[in-house]
Amino acid sequence: MLILLPPSEGKSSPERGRKLNLKNLFGSPDLTDIRTQLLESHPEIDETLCRPAHEIYSGVLYQALGWESLSTTAKKRGSESILIISALMGAIRIDDIIPTYKLKITASLWKKPLAHLLESLDSDLIIDCRSSTYSGVWIPPHHKTVAVRVFQLKGGKKSVITHMSKKYRGELVRHLLQNSAPQTAQELHAIAREKFTCDLIPATGINPSYLDLLIEN
Repeated sequence: MLILLPPSEGKSSPERGRKLNLKNLFGSPDLTDIRTQLLESHPEIDETLCRPAHEIYSGVLYQALGWESLSTTAKKRGSESILIISALMGAIRIDDIIPTYKLKITASLWKKPLAHLLESLDSDLIIDCRSSTYSGVWIPPHHKTVAVRVFQLKGGKKSVITHMSKKYRGELVRHLLQNSAPQTAQELHAIAREKFTCDLIPATGINPSYLDLLIEN
């Protein structure tokens, strides 16, 4: 299982932290040159106040994920399965040590190196919880990808939920980490149904499968 997450616009600013070590990040040394270039072009980023990514990212999705309250087993599963697409670092694990930053992602900068790196990962199922801003940076193989969408269900009609969709994606990821890892879209659907009303839309053509979370209101 590979879970793709976006970062969050909201980020904490720690008063204490560790010094950034690019060698210890996921994707080193493949992504080190680009990371170095970005850091050099943004001297305002304090590389001495670094914390785990789950502490730096403080937005709605990460609040719903509630990393600190997860069990040791769930955290281990998350450390092994979650990848966050980052404007500064390209792709990182949820417990990688990073600085606080404000930076918009440049897809053209990361597309080629991330494709080379991520396509080599061995995963039976890719669960794509990224927002549209980050989903274009790497398009995973459609035949083993399930993209998560969130809809409001009212009077039998579906409408797209925008900002608060992050909350429900975070809740879904938390639920997945608390269960055994699904290996197929059908297994993912079965686990998600324990918490959400949801539909599984099979893959067609070049499109991935979709897990639609239906939030009743």
